[in-house]
Amino acid sequence: MSEATKARVAAAADRERLKDGVHIEYSPRRVRAYFDNQLLADSQRVLLVYESKRPPMYWFPVADVRMDLLAAKEAGPETGSGTVRWRSNTGGRIEDNLAYSYANLGGDLAPLEGHIAFYWNAIDSWFEEDEEVFVHPRDPYTRVDTVHSSRHVRVEVDGHVIAETRRPVLLFETGLPTRYYIPKLDVRMDFLESTSTVTHCPYKGDASYWSLRVGGKTYKDFVWSYPRPIPEIPKIENLLSFYNEKVDLYVDGVLQDRPVSPFS
Repeated sequence: MSEATKARVAAAADRERLKDGVHIEYSPRRVRAYFDNQLLADSQRVLLVYESKRPPMYWFPVADVRMDLLAAKEAGPETGSGTVRWRSNTGGRIEDNLAYSYANLGGDLAPLEGHIAFYWNAIDSWFEEDEEVFVHPRDPYTRVDTVHSSRHVRVEVDGHVIAETRRPVLLFETGLPTRYYIPKLDVRMDFLESTSTVTHCPYKGDASYWSLRVGGKTYKDFVWSYPRPIPEIPKIENLLSFYNEKVDLYVDGVLQDRPVSPFS
């Protein structure tokens, strides 16, 4: 693809970033939220709410929430913004900012009348149907596909070949660069040092990390793997992937452009 064509065709992520305002839709999934060993909310009619450039959030009808376990906070400086904050009232653990709702609703936010949202990290556990979900609600417009490939993939850092394979698994995730997952047998593991870093992805699972030590330099958390990916993504189990944004990545002998992404 020519540079002129690239300039005219916006990537999916770029198109998404151009979207401002609010998008609200019904979710067909039963969603439950647990806090302080109690079922705080249980609904089969949650709203999935997208506010500008943020991950989606669940909004529950107040009829499906144990409102007796919440207490509205005294009006603060944020009152002028129309936001009402709620603290826990379970009689046990105290969470000062557990939930929020909007007052004086109108326009795009009108469907949120009679609904309340919880701060994701304040809740102990979230469930969609009977499966626990992490990080944020799964976006139905985000797709993750993994495919076996015979592409020749080579990863270099400072002129050193760190990995080379003809049997990668390619992972395509909406709005992000293609990721190339490589078998450990095709990676120079002597360049890698495991770290304690762990990250969480609602679409893939928990990732473990390695730093690279090349030419006396250390490149922290350049490599990751999913030892136990969620059942929907089994092909990448225990394979290694490198940040395209930070390494020299060759595919079929062609050096790839370093993509611009949230991980650049």
